[in-house]
Amino acid sequence: MPVQIINTTVKFIAPPRAVALFGDFTDWERFPALPVNPATGTVSLEFPRDSWVEFAWLDASGKPFADPEAAKTQNPWYAWARGVEVGKYVRHNVFEAGQSNALEHKLEPQQIGTVHRYSWSGTVFPGTRRAYIYTPPNYDPNSQYPVYYVQDGVAFYRTGRLSEVLDRLLALGQISPAVLVFLEPNDRNLEYYLNPLYPEFLEDEVLPYIEANFAVRRDAAGRGLWGASLGGLISVYTALERPHIYSRVISHSGAFIAEHGAVSAHGKHDTTFAKETLLERVLHNPPTHLRLALDCGTLEWLCGPNRRMAATLYDQKIPHQYLEYASGHNWVGWRNALPKALLYMLGI
Repeated sequence: MPVQIINTTVKFIAPPRAVALFGDFTDWERFPALPVNPATGTVSLEFPRDSWVEFAWLDASGKPFADPEAAKTQNPWYAWARGVEVGKYVRHNVFEAGQSNALEHKLEPQQIGTVHRYSWSGTVFPGTRRAYIYTPPNYDPNSQYPVYYVQDGVAFYRTGRLSEVLDRLLALGQISPAVLVFLEPNDRNLEYYLNPLYPEFLEDEVLPYIEANFAVRRDAAGRGLWGASLGGLISVYTALERPHIYSRVISHSGAFIAEHGAVSAHGKHDTTFAKETLLERVLHNPPTHLRLALDCGTLEWLCGPNRRMAATLYDQKIPHQYLEYASGHNWVGWRNALPKALLYMLGI
């Protein structure tokens, strides 16, 4: 038994060789882990009722590993992550009573969009680049659809199943159609951490191909950016850098603790102690051209920065939606957030 749950208290029972616990409630990258109590062999934490949290263990050498008995979760970034449900974590709770399982109904073939694959040799960032382009059901090449450029494309397509969620909301008649461009990074830490070359990459290599080959809008009001964590950071950053190109952003758990040159002890960009430079930029130069959908888990270290960003947008009267979920920095929480983000941006 990997955990014991009493009301809202979770007692994590350490497996052999585990010396510390980390997860959504710490920081997946920097490992400010919680030591195992040597007397009991456990770590006890309290979480909100009806929440979902993911965790892993560290051995004495600092190497992370999965709990051998805990339930697996969908986490393409951290293979050692395992999940704990405290109470009943509600998934896709965006529908009226009687429709809560609408996202699980089988769709007919004509209700499913089409995915096109594209690869090319990168110039801004060297190496082969890859993208999936989703076109909605009943796609009309003579129309012009809103388009969203999605960072961490493979994770959003395979794990988040974003295109499938869009198909299902379309079938329910709750949103209007859109084109999704799922873009895969070669080095997300390099490309997404406030990299001034990333907006150039999109503008010079991605947009020309998409706009020449697909029926998408070519105005800022019709273009959006989408991402999670560092992908959310670079999406907001790019929209601030290119206001004439993008006016829509969806960000899940945006890594808004970020400043140029901040590097952690692990050699990665710091997401714990850096300044919130995007917040300062938004504060001093309000992005009146933007409409944003932000969300974050209440169990993660990035909750504070996301709350501060949302509060600043509120004070400046920038159109936005900010939601919180009883989850952490993981794909279960982000997939749960997709419907309301789509409804905010594309709802009818």
